[in-house]
Amino acid sequence: MKALLLHHPLLPLFHHPHHPTTTTIPFFSLSSSPSPNPSSIIVVGSANADIYVEIPRLPAPGETISAATGRTLPGGKGANQACCAARLSLAPVRFLGRVGDDAHGGLLEGALRGCGVRMEGLARVVGAPTGHAVVMLQPGGENSIVIVGGANMLGWPERMGEEEKEVVRGAGAVLLQREIPDAINIQVAEAAKSSGVPVILDVGGVETPIPKELLCLVDILSPNETELARLTGMPTEAFENISKAVKKCHEMGVKQLLVKLGEKGSALFVEGEEPIRQPIIPAAKVLDTTGAGDTFTAAFTVALVEGKPKKEALQFAAAAASLCVQVKGAIPSMPERDAVMQLLESL
Repeated sequence: MKALLLHHPLLPLFHHPHHPTTTTIPFFSLSSSPSPNPSSIIVVGSANADIYVEIPRLPAPGETISAATGRTLPGGKGANQACCAARLSLAPVRFLGRVGDDAHGGLLEGALRGCGVRMEGLARVVGAPTGHAVVMLQPGGENSIVIVGGANMLGWPERMGEEEKEVVRGAGAVLLQREIPDAINIQVAEAAKSSGVPVILDVGGVETPIPKELLCLVDILSPNETELARLTGMPTEAFENISKAVKKCHEMGVKQLLVKLGEKGSALFVEGEEPIRQPIIPAAKVLDTTGAGDTFTAAFTVALVEGKPKKEALQFAAAAASLCVQVKGAIPSMPERDAVMQLLESL
């Protein structure tokens, strides 16, 4: 697969000794970027075209049902979180990802740019489709999702260059997910960790076990209840169960967990401290929960970088998620900072 840089094609190359015919690109354009901002956020992850179908219920095995509507919108956990962070943050947000050399790639490029995301690290991969997800949206906003990785899993370099590592080292936080190769996440996390840059890993994505090499580099792990149960092999139905599962994660080396609990809100667990619980901020109407988790994690990261106390960071994230579920589509639903602040002031 050949990766094409969307902007700045004459930049230093990654080391890629085993594939000399593959065009590779740097993580970020250093020549055209300002000096690394200590409060900036770097999001490394997936970019998908979300194909929405609204259905009354999930089909049974062998059954065909009709959808009320169907449409394609920009999404993917990485792109979602980058767009949300850019709308909420007062500092620059940079995105590193891969899209296909197709119409869906153009859709995502436009969406990211429209949200104000810095896109020096976004590349198109020739010969691979843009990643996409089929989102089956049911009444009440509940959804089931099937993901095709496409370009998100292809066209990545084998090793980061020193200049790109320096950009990561100068960030205020790095936000990762699991819809791109673990090897890329590990390299980015290593660069961040070497300079004390917080690494937040959203567990959403592939269901394979998280490599120990990655887990030991994470400062804050952010699963939902289902992901926490899969990670630990323990039940998570009640808060007591969740606390026990979190303790197992502490034993695995993760000191902080930001657990998303759906309608039950969220909780931040820091080893050696009492958990901080945050109830949901009720939405006037729930239309689509697809981007709620990504919104919550990104908003919490923004608040973390801005130095907000933990409780305030949870409230900020809850307010952002409340606004998100009132709009259909992942990226289209990401709220603006002013709307979040107004909601918080009204409570």
